Amino acid sequence: MIMLRLQRERMSGGLLPSEGEFYRLFGLTTARLAGAKPDAIVMHPGPINRGVEIESAVADGAHSVILNQVTYGIAVRMAVLSMAMSGQTAQRQFEQEIAQ
Repeated sequence: MIMLRLQRERMSGGLLPSEGEFYRLFGLTTARLAGAKPDAIVMHPGPINRGVEIESAVADGAHSVILNQVTYGIAVRMAVLSMAMSGQTAQRQFEQEIAQ
C-alpha cells in the first residue's frame, strides 16, 4: 500500500472537517492492515503525519518499508542531480558503463 502525505499547509479550503475525520475515514491502522495480504508492504514518501495518514504501529511495523523508501529516494535524487549538473543523460551513462 502506498500512503500519501496529507498536506496540512493546503488544508485551508475546508475540504475535510478535521484531521481526525480524515484519519477515521482514510488512515491506515493495524485493523485495516489486517485485511491486506500477509506479504503486503506499506510505503509512504514522508514526512509522515502520524495519527493522521498512518498509525505509528503500522509505520514502524514489520510491513513498513518507509525508512528504506526514504533512504533510497535520497540516493536517487542525488544521482539525478549529479547527472543533470554534469550534463549527463541516463542513456549516455548506461552506454558508457556498458562500453567499459
